[in-house]
Amino acid sequence: MKLTIAKNDALILVDIQNDFCTGSLAVPDALSIIEKANIYIALVKKNDRPVFATRDWHPKNHSSFKDFGGIWPVHCVQNTFGSMFYKELKLPDNAIIISKATNPDKDAYSGFDGTDLDNKLKNLKIRRLFVGGLATDYCVKATVLDALSLDYTVFFLSDASKAVNIKPDDEKKSINKMLRAGAILINLNNITQSLK
Repeated sequence: MKLTIAKNDALILVDIQNDFCTGSLAVPDALSIIEKANIYIALVKKNDRPVFATRDWHPKNHSSFKDFGGIWPVHCVQNTFGSMFYKELKLPDNAIIISKATNPDKDAYSGFDGTDLDNKLKNLKIRRLFVGGLATDYCVKATVLDALSLDYTVFFLSDASKAVNIKPDDEKKSINKMLRAGAILINLNNITQSLK
C-alpha cells in the first residue's frame, strides 16, 4: 500500500512522555521510536496537516497507581518532569495537546476517553488518522479502537509504536485486535511523499 498525506488527515502521537520513555514506567525500547515519530511529524507539517499529541495528565492520587489500588507505579503526574513530552520529540509549536486520565477515579487509556479530541478532529474535518506512540498494548490500542468506533480511517504506525509487553505476546495480540477492528498497519515505507 502506498499513501500520500491528504487534506483530511491528522497525526496522533500517543503519550510520548518522559515517564514512558525513560522514567518510572519506561516502555522497553521506547527511544527507538523517536526518530520515526519525528519523520511523521515533518511529513504531516510539510503538508500543513494537524499534529495531535495525547498525554497522561494524572492527579497525584490517580486510581491507576499502586498506592490507590491500581497496577502501575506513579507516572505522568500533572506538571512534573515525568509528564512532559520527551525532549527529542519535535512537536510543532501548534501541536494540539490532549490531556487525558485527569479524573482520579477513572482509568483513561484512550485519547478520546473524557476529552474533546473527537470534537477537535471533526471541527477540522479530519477523516483519516495516523496513530502511533506509547504503548501499543495500552493507550495506542485504546485510541485506535475508539477512533475506529467513531468511523475514522485509522493507520497504525508500526514503526513509531512500542509495547509494554507485561506478557510476551501482548503486542502481537493488541496489533491483531486493532487490525481485526479495521485498522491498517503501515510504516514509513508506505508513504510516498519525501521531505525534500
